[in-house]
Amino acid sequence: MEYSSLIIIIPFVIFFLLGLLGKRIKSYLSGLIGTIGVGVCVVIAYVIFYQYFFKIGKTNKVWREIIPLNFKWFHFTDKLQIDLGILLDPISIMMLVVITTVSFIVHIYSLGYMRGESGEQRYYAFLSLFVFSMLGLVLATNIFQMYIFWELVGVSSYLLIGFYYTRPMAVVASKKAFIVTRFADFGFLVGILILSYYTKTFNFNMLIKNNAALVTTLMKGEVFCGLSVITWVFALIFIGAAGKSAIFPLHIWLPDAMEGPTPASALIHAATMVVSGVYLIARLFPVYFFASHDVLKMIVFIGTFTALFGSIVAITQNDIKRVLAFSTISQISYMMVAIGISGYGGCNGSAYMASMFHLFTHAFFKSLLFLGAGSVIHLVHTNDINNMGGLHKYMPVTSISFFIACLSIVGVPPFSGFYSKDEILTAAFYTQPIVFWILLIIVGLTSFYMFRLYFLVFWNHVKKLNVNYVELHESSILMLVPLIVLSLFSVFGGLVPFSIFISTDSMSFHTRIDWTVAFMSIIVIIIGIVSATFLYLKKNDKSTKIAIFCGKFYKIVLHRFYLNEIWLWMTRIVIFKCICIPIKWFDKHVIDNSINELGLIIQKISFSIKLLQSGKLQFYILIFLAGVIGLTAISFILLGVV
Repeated sequence: MEYSSLIIIIPFVIFFLLGLLGKRIKSYLSGLIGTIGVGVCVVIAYVIFYQYFFKIGKTNKVWREIIPLNFKWFHFTDKLQIDLGILLDPISIMMLVVITTVSFIVHIYSLGYMRGESGEQRYYAFLSLFVFSMLGLVLATNIFQMYIFWELVGVSSYLLIGFYYTRPMAVVASKKAFIVTRFADFGFLVGILILSYYTKTFNFNMLIKNNAALVTTLMKGEVFCGLSVITWVFALIFIGAAGKSAIFPLHIWLPDAMEGPTPASALIHAATMVVSGVYLIARLFPVYFFASHDVLKMIVFIGTFTALFGSIVAITQNDIKRVLAFSTISQISYMMVAIGISGYGGCNGSAYMASMFHLFTHAFFKSLLFLGAGSVIHLVHTNDINNMGGLHKYMPVTSISFFIACLSIVGVPPFSGFYSKDEILTAAFYTQPIVFWILLIIVGLTSFYMFRLYFLVFWNHVKKLNVNYVELHESSILMLVPLIVLSLFSVFGGLVPFSIFISTDSMSFHTRIDWTVAFMSIIVIIIGIVSATFLYLKKNDKSTKIAIFCGKFYKIVLHRFYLNEIWLWMTRIVIFKCICIPIKWFDKHVIDNSINELGLIIQKISFSIKLLQSGKLQFYILIFLAGVIGLTAISFILLGVV
């Protein structure tokens, strides 16, 4: 399968082509080049999928790893080196299909959405850089190669968030995303370096084979500050994952990242980049499972809290993209919780499969939600849902597709989200009952805020919009076709026999519908939808009265628990007290005093020798004659001695 390298090379070449040509290439042509290139990648991805799963992927009824390309890139010692290569196995191929499919759909959508935008060539160049980086990340054969592409993903995200660089908010948001994820990535890097120090390898296969025997053998008994080094290492790696996947408290960058173009938000901040943290933990799951149970428990706790936090905040938001951003935070946390639960006895790793399944289904219905939101924003020129309403009359296709995505994300059967969400709930129900009840509450909150969003945008009452009602119409065909395709994925994606594809030599996963759990979930969903219908389907003041009744609590939630302000305050305190004050002291007492003392020394020396440069000719002659006489006397003395 050597041809699989083309799937990385093609977007890289397109990035350089569009980047170098710049404005010398016509806008629509840059879009066509980018779309055709990603279209070829889609074909290659599906060929790889077919070849692997239906022809050559299984050995002795176990999915094997195939490495069609691998070469030494950097040599540290005789035992430690960095390779670059391509790793094909069930989860990497699943990610290939997700990334290329969503990227291709977003490129087609962008042909309509970005038409006439300034810097269109730059936009498609950045998209190609992102696709290249993301594909390199999921196909990495070792953890350091993943880190290299991990940083490239961060760079391309920064560029796309700040695409509208003339808008101050976009510039601030891009810097915020870059800085927050850099802090997290530093933890990831430190974890990688410590891990390689003990194991003398970066290779995924070496780390996970034989139930992570290499890690448990070489790092056993090593302790730092009361915790095992294994726990420290994989907690640091999880910090890197938490930063990319917007897990509390490193989630603050994602809502502001919505300043970028909406198609880019659908691709990067909903379907692909934000799940890279989940993919990282999934890739190292056998190590976490066999060597670091404590970190898995921490992941369950943090993930559950983040999922609940994201759902609560999403209820109060009025920006259509920010509602979806907090929804993404909640859903990604669901996946993290599922991976964590897999470490508990009685689960048998089935929640791991459920996490990957939810990653797969979420990519499509969340992309659909973002692209539907983009279609609305493109028409009414505002993100504020309070300035929308009644759009189902003018945008029937967008309205229906958005409705399908809402049904899928809340888990209404038989939509795709039902199957993946139900697997996570079932795993929690039999292993962690407290976590299950919290997740069940989150299901109800999700159904409430998603249908609140749907009713306020497409139903409720027709509000005064920023455009003339004569101008209200459905989006162009280039924007509608992606919505229709993603709607089909959202309806039928759950029918994929996912448990057949996601398995390892040490674990076997099985999909099943537990109707006890499903029934409870459906009841909670109905309560959420009915509540949203009662409050938001038609114009009324019930929601306003509830907000007034909640008082300060509503205000706190509306302002996202003031975490942005707390982070800003803490950052200023840390920078001012830990950096600025020490630097000021060093500058005043060390640098200033050193320069002052040096000046005084030079001044004293200059005063002592200034008579030599008095400007008096007679003094110069006197010194000259004294010198000549002195040298002559010394010469005679020396000659006499000789």
